[in-house]
Amino acid sequence: MIQNKIEIIEYSDDLKEAIKLLNYEWLEKYFRVEESDIKSLSNPREEIIDKGGFIFYAKLNDKIVGTVSLLKKTESVYELGKMAVSEKAQGYKIGTLLMEHCLDFAKQKHLKTLILYSNTQLESAIHLYRKYGFSEIKLDEGLYERANIKMEKHIL
Repeated sequence: MIQNKIEIIEYSDDLKEAIKLLNYEWLEKYFRVEESDIKSLSNPREEIIDKGGFIFYAKLNDKIVGTVSLLKKTESVYELGKMAVSEKAQGYKIGTLLMEHCLDFAKQKHLKTLILYSNTQLESAIHLYRKYGFSEIKLDEGLYERANIKMEKHIL
């Protein structure tokens, strides 16, 4: 029996297209790709990394199958966003591994708060967020058309 190897790696420019492809896959399935998505996902270095954010990828047997970003909002507040796992890699707990990596990373970097925007239609995602201690807060309108819930977690 072949053991599946899963690892979390950091962004590199040669993986630029993966964040776009993975996010477009779920956005097109459930919602639509918004202008802000096109801008940030087409230019991840300029729009996320160069603005103080971070991008991580999940590799399953040397193939990129998942991604997540921490987008800088303030010195101590980051948005957990751009999380996507390929349908082909569902069932391997990739979302859980990406979440745990972000939480560990946030603790190491002494970030105070993580926020996220989602949609209650994405039940498994909302379940994952609640499982890891995110709680619902007031939604500020206008950032993403598809968002109908905002959540936050204070990092200890």
